[in-house]
Amino acid sequence: MGFLSNFKKDLEDAKQNKAANINGKNLKGLLKKFKEERDRIEHETGVRPQIDNTTQMFMQKILNVWISDGKEIDEEKFWIEVDYNRQFTHSVEYYERQR
Repeated sequence: MGFLSNFKKDLEDAKQNKAANINGKNLKGLLKKFKEERDRIEHETGVRPQIDNTTQMFMQKILNVWISDGKEIDEEKFWIEVDYNRQFTHSVEYYERQR
């Protein structure tokens, strides 16, 4: 009985990880489009626009998850990286405060 319950839990974990990877790829694609639009506006006007509300909402959710996991995140560093769309080139450890 224990073998089947472990198998079921492992299967559920694998499904969650796969869904998280798919969602991460979709989010990265959206963020890239948002960044390209901000770059275009900056090129036309000479002023970089603020991060749009959608990007801010997605990234706030990611930040909240990391904080709820008990990580001590340097939020200023995090939002600077988000503005220039580099947030997926670094692991979560990159944003953690050094003691």
